[in-house]
Amino acid sequence: MRRGFRFRARGGQVVRRNPHTAQETGETVHERNKRPQPPDAGPESGWYVDQRCTNCDVARQLAPDLIVETGGRSEVVRQPRGADETRRMLAAAFACHTRSIRHPGQPLLPSLDPFPLPVEQAVAPYGPGPLPEAGGEVYVLGQNSTHTAGANAYLLRRPAGNVMLVDTPRWNRALADRYASYGTVTDVLLTHRDHAAHGRRYADHYRARLWIHEGDLDAAPDADRVLRGTEPVELDAGLTVHPLPGHTRGSVLYVADERYCFSGDSFYWSRTTGDIEVADTVTWYSIEELAASLARTVPRLRFEWLLPGHGDRRHLPADEMASRLRSLAHRTGQLRPREVDFTGLRW
Repeated sequence: MRRGFRFRARGGQVVRRNPHTAQETGETVHERNKRPQPPDAGPESGWYVDQRCTNCDVARQLAPDLIVETGGRSEVVRQPRGADETRRMLAAAFACHTRSIRHPGQPLLPSLDPFPLPVEQAVAPYGPGPLPEAGGEVYVLGQNSTHTAGANAYLLRRPAGNVMLVDTPRWNRALADRYASYGTVTDVLLTHRDHAAHGRRYADHYRARLWIHEGDLDAAPDADRVLRGTEPVELDAGLTVHPLPGHTRGSVLYVADERYCFSGDSFYWSRTTGDIEVADTVTWYSIEELAASLARTVPRLRFEWLLPGHGDRRHLPADEMASRLRSLAHRTGQLRPREVDFTGLRW
């Protein structure tokens, strides 16, 4: 997803407002920063969220009991209690792309960075009982980048011992070396144009292949592998890419071993609705094309872990996930083009 400019998409969709403007009043960030802060929002209270927050939701995904949305931005509602909650707060701080989660007595030292985080530690349980172990196959990378609007990225370990990145975090050589400790990185898989910023840099560092769909090729014109058309393609044993034009012309999703779905910005889990949703208020190409893509693709999908770029993650039994996807395809088919509006996102 992209922020910070006006954009006219296919079908006349227009960005309604600059997302760096305060959502509830229309005031600029500079004007908002001059407003008095509530007593519990400042450094004297421990962990807090500063005024650079863009309301990307990443921190709330990782520490939902500690950080909530208030007035179009994140806010710490209470301080962590115990080691587990402290770890979650640190995860939120290291994932925040603007480094807005601060503590006056706790510098964000590299030694405190909990990432890469096993995916089961980055997904809130849904229903009774613990989440199943992912077996060290998938990790959330954290270190989200301002150049990808704070998108989540993932590390996928394959049975042959190689590693793939799905989208990328901010570029940093030390981070790249850390990820290489999990295995030889052979591929960088981009889900769409909005998450392409650091793909070439990581691919060159690892001498890996960079993948993107032809519909978004202008965002990575030097990609090593270009996906084409709308039919699924098996990239590796057990790893299939499904072209899903809609959010952008070249959006795709990757499904690994019928367990993990890396959905980019095509759909995500919404804590607000308690269901899988599409970002219909932030669709750069065509919501009608996305509906057609879902109708074509959903019958072919089977997975348990929903892992999007933006929006929350979720684990569900495969049959329940499939049922919810069928419902999503039906609901999306009833949507019509509308103005692009970040305030309409239902995190």
